[in-house]
Amino acid sequence: MKVIVTGAAGFIGSFTSHRLLDRGDEVIGVDNLNDYYDVSLKQARLDRLRARDGYRHHQIDISDRSALASVFEDAKPDRIVHLAAQAGVRYSLENPYAYVDANIIGFLNILECVRNTGIEHLVYASTSSVYGSNTNMPFSVHHNVDHPVSLYAATKKTNELMAHTYSHLFGIPCTGLRFFTVYGPWGRPDMALFKFTRQILAGEPIDVYNYGNHKRDFTYVEDIVEGIVRVLDKVATIDPAWTGDHPDPASSAAPYRLYNIGSNNPVDLGRYIQVLEETLGIEAKKNLLPMQPGDVPDTYADVDDLVRDVGYKPDTPIEVGIQNFVSWYKEYYDIDDVAHNV
Repeated sequence: MKVIVTGAAGFIGSFTSHRLLDRGDEVIGVDNLNDYYDVSLKQARLDRLRARDGYRHHQIDISDRSALASVFEDAKPDRIVHLAAQAGVRYSLENPYAYVDANIIGFLNILECVRNTGIEHLVYASTSSVYGSNTNMPFSVHHNVDHPVSLYAATKKTNELMAHTYSHLFGIPCTGLRFFTVYGPWGRPDMALFKFTRQILAGEPIDVYNYGNHKRDFTYVEDIVEGIVRVLDKVATIDPAWTGDHPDPASSAAPYRLYNIGSNNPVDLGRYIQVLEETLGIEAKKNLLPMQPGDVPDTYADVDDLVRDVGYKPDTPIEVGIQNFVSWYKEYYDIDDVAHNV
């Protein structure tokens, strides 16, 4: 197939692009390489993609309507994996307009391009953050998600509503994936594992929010990507059992689907840090802090629908995933592997 991947120089986007290229798909990457985090890391991911046959890149912003339309008109893709977004819960308190520009205006531009190009399937990134104030665990796509606690979450819930509208009006098959906490090699510097590793190796204390009492459904990036590709191959269809009398948020009378994509195995943040300490051979200095605005104490994904529909089965334990990340980190930043005692 010919697939557009937005956010192709990003963490999940680059892994997804490689996975599609591995199986022989042609990938048209879109990414603006913004400076939300280290641009050189994005460029390094992109350089690896550019070295491969079957990859073409467009450095544009998805909020640029005419530039994005030109990419679609030129590429004439079969399907699209839309991963470009302004991510991060805490940053949405500092720069809310970035979230509206990328996540709402940008997503509208994507939907219009899909509508005008006649694409077979749109798969797009949502987030576990949409569950907001929900405490009914595990989080299910059949639960109500009307109480977000960050603007980031609100923009992603908006994406789900916009996708349903276009699916209903224009018959566009749309599938949204609510990502839970993704980690692994080539990850984002603003995520906990990356920050903790850098700070521990530098002898700096790490900030541990909610006094370490968080639980997160940490999911290894390659498990996530396997799920993305399986969903891309299973075009969303109408749910014949759907009824407006008892509306199910996860499906529709339109070709629309929502799935959680996580490990289905929440881990205490303290245990996560412990595994990292053991892997590095260094005990972390910890600043124990209260929970931050916009954050939630726990996440836990019910992935039964994804298992049923595409056979999704994450199987990477955190011990293996963290080891893989640390090995990549030390190689990428040319850090000597010196043994320490925890």
